[in-house]
Amino acid sequence: MASTPPPFARFEWMIAWRYLRARRAEGGVSVMTWISLIGITLAVFALIATLAVRSGFRSEFVGTILGANAHVTLYSHGALNAAGQMERSITDFDAMAARVATVPGVIRAAPLIKGQVMANARQRNAGVEVFGISKPGILTIPGVAQSEGAMGDLDRFEDGVAIGSGVARELGVSPGDRIKLISPNGVKTPFGTSPRVKAYEVVYIFTAGRYDIDRTRLYMPFAEAQSFFNREGVADEIEVMITDPEAVDLKILSLLRAADGAVGVWTWRDASGGFLRALEVEDNVMFIILSILVLIATMNIVSGLIMLVKNKGRDIGILRTIGLSEGSVMRVFFICGAFTGVLGTLFGVILGCLFASYIDPIFSFVNFVMGGGVWDPSIRGIYALPAELNLPDVLSAVGLSLGLSFVVTIFPARRAARLNPVEALRYE
Repeated sequence: MASTPPPFARFEWMIAWRYLRARRAEGGVSVMTWISLIGITLAVFALIATLAVRSGFRSEFVGTILGANAHVTLYSHGALNAAGQMERSITDFDAMAARVATVPGVIRAAPLIKGQVMANARQRNAGVEVFGISKPGILTIPGVAQSEGAMGDLDRFEDGVAIGSGVARELGVSPGDRIKLISPNGVKTPFGTSPRVKAYEVVYIFTAGRYDIDRTRLYMPFAEAQSFFNREGVADEIEVMITDPEAVDLKILSLLRAADGAVGVWTWRDASGGFLRALEVEDNVMFIILSILVLIATMNIVSGLIMLVKNKGRDIGILRTIGLSEGSVMRVFFICGAFTGVLGTLFGVILGCLFASYIDPIFSFVNFVMGGGVWDPSIRGIYALPAELNLPDVLSAVGLSLGLSFVVTIFPARRAARLNPVEALRYE
């Protein structure tokens, strides 16, 4: 008694391959199959490219946030002073910062003075946000101390101020130039409060990677900021940097206990939570839309395979007559359809990975063809279109494409398997 051949036996692959490479005149692969192949390739390419840009955009956005801003900010809830006014400053800032610095996972805890002023240089003005910080503190800010393309000497920070590249461009200054800072809350006189105006040397210019930071940020020595803003003996906030910013929520309770006072906590997630949630929603919607595109592309496999089954009706009848089971016929045509999905997915992955790897020259070419101005950092927040290729994203695209390709192939393959050999050979 002859043994039953195993599924996907060699002869099934051989028959499927003969059908795939047969000419159109011989009833082989139709134009619809080529259309489905190109469609799957483009859909997978678009999916991988979108996922790569999404991952790169989030990484770039979060990286620039964490590179130039505090991971956690401790601030006072406020108390009434002798004049009956609400005072939100921190008086024991040195002791509080020292206690917070002992919390495991804390890299740095430093007092901070914040204020908004007008910067002036050679008849040019710019609104800036002043951060009064100590020299050891600014040296631990990656986006400032480790800035690419920085100019000046940060070791001379105590002798002047450090400004963002956007501020320097707006004022037209370079290291060694002097700028005037004008604050409306200046010296109190019998005739009222007169604006405070003081000149500082620009000792350092940095590029943090975020347009809004580079365009508005100015760092000043902590003691000088206390004097300039009339904040002697107090600090506005305690700036905290931790080793794992993604797990910042787990550190809140420990930081509050170490602060040992009526303080509040504001994390980087609180500051950018709305944008991150919007980005997550957009990511999910884009994935669904592109998944539908992949589904539409794979549906073309059904059209091509139905035409192949129709053209090969006589062959199916002969194969069934000589002993091929329904399962064998089904697997033959399943291989024909799945091959299109596998090949399209492979080409799509290659194109998507190449796009993510060479996105900078591609974007530069597009920007050149369009005459520049394609990417406005004042709107986007970052200076270039980023892309980050992650293995889970590629695997999700591959799994989605192959899964849909295999599922839609089953139905026309079953139709071929159930074709009555008598009906197929009646008119032959």
